[in-house]
Amino acid sequence: IPHMFSRAALFLSLMMFSRGSAFLAPRFAVSAAGRRSPMSVMSMSTKAKFETTKGSFTVELMTEEMPITSANFVDLANSGYYNGLTFHRVIKNFMCQFGCPNSKDPNSPLAGTGGPKGGTTFTLPDGTVIERNAGGNIPDELIDMTSNEPGTLSMANTGAPNSGGSQFFINTVHNSFLDHFDKSTPSKHPVFAKIVDGMDVIKDIEASPTGPGDKPKTPVVVDSITIMEE
Repeated sequence: IPHMFSRAALFLSLMMFSRGSAFLAPRFAVSAAGRRSPMSVMSMSTKAKFETTKGSFTVELMTEEMPITSANFVDLANSGYYNGLTFHRVIKNFMCQFGCPNSKDPNSPLAGTGGPKGGTTFTLPDGTVIERNAGGNIPDELIDMTSNEPGTLSMANTGAPNSGGSQFFINTVHNSFLDHFDKSTPSKHPVFAKIVDGMDVIKDIEASPTGPGDKPKTPVVVDSITIMEE
């Protein structure tokens, strides 16, 4: 019989444990130097292919609707940041969470608490430079109205504003109560990508037997993520 979760418990399960710097007042530096026309980018589709120990799956990024969140992901993926990390929290009939640098050691008690280094930068398609704040976090993009439907990727955060970094989760059911525009809970988890191939792999990951902290007993490793422009 699957575990039953209250909305509050599900919300808490998505919150990253607070890091010392995660609740600092956000400082985001934006530079328009070198800005270029986005027209050529807008006509293209940006996808990311994940190679995992359970198989491969591909997502399409919402680069137009969620430019900051998508560009943050692309920057981290291209740098190899995600290579070798594990899905550190998997809850059947809910979601699969990934992206913590501490999850490279699947037994680490810190898995689920990490993110990018503070003060690092990435560039949007139009040339705008974004600097992550002291906690390695990016500005919230609570603008698009895409719901947390099955197969969507959504940003994890601590519950505080502007506390997303590198962690995200893949919805395996429709978790509408996690939408930033759903007022039934205080959760605000914006969707920034959608699975376009390999949902069966996600369902296989979701079915992984888990232990304490909802960690898969057999680690599910992401070996690589390849960004593709089509």
